[in-house]
Amino acid sequence: MHRRFRLQSLQIHSLLSLHSSIQTPLISRKFLVFSVPIQHYHQINPSNSTNDHKPTNQLLQNAPGNTSTDYEALTIQTLLKIHSQEPIEGIGQRLEECNLSLSEDLILNVLKRHRSDWKPAYAFFSWVCRTKNSIVFLPGTTIYNEILDILGRMKRFKEFLQVLDEMSRRKNLINERTYGIVVSRFAAAHKVDEAIEFFNKIEDFGLERNLVAFQTLLLALCRYKHVEEAEYLFRNKKSEFRDDVKTWNIILNGWCVLRSLPDAKRFWKDIIASECKPDKFTYGIFINSLSKSGKISTAVKLLRTMWEKGCTPDVAICNTVIDGLCFKKRIPEALQIFSEMNGGDCSPNVATYNSLIKHLCKIRRMDKVYELLHEMGEKGESCAPNHLTYGYLLKAAKKPEEVDGILERMEKSGCKLQADTYNLVLRLYMEWGDEGRLKYTWNEMERSGLGPDQRSYTIVIHGLYDKGKIEHALEYFAEMMLKGMVPESRTKLLVDEMNFKLKDSEQFGAMGLKNWQQAKKNR
Repeated sequence: MHRRFRLQSLQIHSLLSLHSSIQTPLISRKFLVFSVPIQHYHQINPSNSTNDHKPTNQLLQNAPGNTSTDYEALTIQTLLKIHSQEPIEGIGQRLEECNLSLSEDLILNVLKRHRSDWKPAYAFFSWVCRTKNSIVFLPGTTIYNEILDILGRMKRFKEFLQVLDEMSRRKNLINERTYGIVVSRFAAAHKVDEAIEFFNKIEDFGLERNLVAFQTLLLALCRYKHVEEAEYLFRNKKSEFRDDVKTWNIILNGWCVLRSLPDAKRFWKDIIASECKPDKFTYGIFINSLSKSGKISTAVKLLRTMWEKGCTPDVAICNTVIDGLCFKKRIPEALQIFSEMNGGDCSPNVATYNSLIKHLCKIRRMDKVYELLHEMGEKGESCAPNHLTYGYLLKAAKKPEEVDGILERMEKSGCKLQADTYNLVLRLYMEWGDEGRLKYTWNEMERSGLGPDQRSYTIVIHGLYDKGKIEHALEYFAEMMLKGMVPESRTKLLVDEMNFKLKDSEQFGAMGLKNWQQAKKNR
């Protein structure tokens, strides 16, 4: 056993043998529908309302999907928001005052609106599950899974376990999705022991203890950086589950995501030595890790090995290698792989072209850039230049006339300008001091509804300061603040500096005028 895993063995070994059963009596609690008017929260009592809480008719009409379910869900959401500071029991009392016809769609709609706010979600769920009437409404697995996911995400494990216990007391409620949520939320909260224990007890919940369940556990552990524990479990369970390349890939990807290249290399060698040979995804995971770690030569060799063994790489793998080669300024090699892609079963996509164009622009190989751009146009929509493509061209522009040509080409291709493109053009015109084109672009942003945004103002304010136009820069800052935009910290510091300089300038000017008047009087 590798020494890395010896420290984990004693702690995890005890968990591997846990299979204690859970009693599952039929639940006696009833889940009911209540009928009380919801109109009360369509118009909030003025004594309790604020501008932030008032649900206008327009707001209700603009609910997602604009259905009756969305309308009622938004009404409940508003109620929960108003009374969010009350205890859960108090929120339940408020809900009882409403006329609600509960359905699974409505309950899920309300819960999904509170995925980042556990308290109102749990208060609403608890109220739904309360016994009050003779009409029975039993929340199903989907509803339980939703509240379980919300509580787990917010790390409310007391309530989380209460809901899970409630599910275990009812038959056929816990499913594979429930299992995935539980192990994932435990892993995310670094409760590794609890995640493993839940896997060990999976059969007590009526689920099959199979390879898929095991892979789900490993995936959750690796996703939240518990790769060491995941690999120990993987090696310990080899006799229980058949050898499967997907399981190997999960652990390999875990080490690669952690940027632990030594462990990734060690595990890669174990895969090669095993009876389970690497597939396209195994190669892709390791090649991506090598490229990002700067080991581009090894990545290229591995790509060649794939081709030699008849394992055709996909475009994402080739793009990773091409981008890594370009980053290392090995453009000819990148173009060679690009050429092989064109002649093989792995056709380049827009990301392939963008990667090459980006780096070719940096070294001013504009002839090759426009050759690739023409090729993209000929290939049709699948490789049509996008805003990123034109962004690289704009960054390489050296004068306003070049920008005009690029924007014209962009318009003809049907690629619409985005806010980032406008801001890039603003920055270029500001650097070149082209006030006419700057103003035109600013007005175009307003007409298109894409700005000016906070980034636009930041570019102009800092640009005007660099050109010594302090008063003009402060005017833009004042306009920015009037629009309610929050300036960057560096902009705040710059404005303080500009105000200080302006104040000193005014004082110096006043002193100079006074001295001139005194000198004139003495003549």
